[in-house]
Amino acid sequence: MMRKTAPMALAGAVALALGACSSGGGSGSGGDGAGEITYWLWDSNQLPAYQACADAFTEANPDTTVKIEQFAWDDYWTKLTASFVGGSGPDVFVDHLSKYGEFAAQGQIVALDEMIERDGFDTGVYADGLIDPWQYDDGSVYGLPKDWDTTAFFYNTEMLDDAGITAEELWAADWNPDDGGTFEEIVAHLTVDANGVRGDEDGFDPTNVEVYGLGINPNFEETGQMQWANFTGTLDWDYLDTNPWGTQYHFDDPEFQQAIDWFYGLAEKGYAPAAGVFSDETPTQLGSGQVAMGTNGSWATGSFMELDGVDVGIAPGPVGPTGERASLFNGVADSISASSDDPEAAWQWVQFLGSTDCQDIVGEHAVVFPAIPESSEKALAAFDEKGWDVSAFFSYEEEGRTFLPPITLNAGEVNAIASVAFEDIYLGNTEASSLTDANEQINTVLQK
Repeated sequence: MMRKTAPMALAGAVALALGACSSGGGSGSGGDGAGEITYWLWDSNQLPAYQACADAFTEANPDTTVKIEQFAWDDYWTKLTASFVGGSGPDVFVDHLSKYGEFAAQGQIVALDEMIERDGFDTGVYADGLIDPWQYDDGSVYGLPKDWDTTAFFYNTEMLDDAGITAEELWAADWNPDDGGTFEEIVAHLTVDANGVRGDEDGFDPTNVEVYGLGINPNFEETGQMQWANFTGTLDWDYLDTNPWGTQYHFDDPEFQQAIDWFYGLAEKGYAPAAGVFSDETPTQLGSGQVAMGTNGSWATGSFMELDGVDVGIAPGPVGPTGERASLFNGVADSISASSDDPEAAWQWVQFLGSTDCQDIVGEHAVVFPAIPESSEKALAAFDEKGWDVSAFFSYEEEGRTFLPPITLNAGEVNAIASVAFEDIYLGNTEASSLTDANEQINTVLQK
């Protein structure tokens, strides 16, 4: 279904999240930069694709080479912040919607408007609205889009079969914060204790679980993208009073707090691993044979599909109280560091990264969905050639909604407060009602 209508589905998914329009086509061009420029990214799965882009860029611009450095997510932002403080940041780096506002406010990244206008770079090549969130509240653009993503649920097909659950039933699951709906019923039935008793059967021992129905990523942050966002996105709720650049969070909303208590409460029921059981994300959890299903982003598809001895399927998030399924929608971009010694060469590299030339290469690697629709079509063809059905990531366009991560100033301080608050709930130290106090702290930060 989605393979035949990919460009329409892609444009619709973006438009639902961003509510804006653009169109066009074209590619970036090389420049007169010289020497070596550095490029940082966090996703190791994308490293081969961008190394291929770097090789193609240097072939077209023999005087400029690109040194790519990859760091894991948490280390990435720590190192990046430290490099800005020390004036030694990379020339170009992969930026995130929830992070860039702080960098722009502190003058650590370069506004691209003058260079875009000077070189006639066509920002209309990107899918509808993808570039709009990268316009800071000063009116300037601080990044060129490179890809987009949604999240879904990866599952062990053999465990689903053994439990007598069909893929169609998982796709049709519903959810609510009161009893978890049919989604929790599925999770409970997928859970098996050491005696072979399932989570919805008499005699189930939640203290001695052999297979958890749902894995939980050990990622605590204000977006909830890797944990609870597929559920809270189906409520009549949003992170902020206005997004982007809101000044009031809504973590004090009673229905949101009920949903958070439900989500972390799955561990207390034995349906999900308690804190400390796993230190790695859901690909490793599924690969261990101890987890039947877990959420993750479209960027992680290869990590799941290439698990040794595990046949993996993908289903979208469940339909919630609003009658829709939902996913956080994120589109990352490339930004130029204000500390770059060669901003002109950095700009030429950013143009190339944002062009059809590079995004076609990325699409053919079947890792992510590029920001340019024609390149995303190539990605779909590459996924299809591998036999990987990725239609779940497009399902929100036809059957639900997508929504932006919270984009604010002082995002680092906000995340520091939120991550501790959510982890404390998971650890069992407090209940979700404690988020009201955290929300007050966050709002104080945003009013600075």
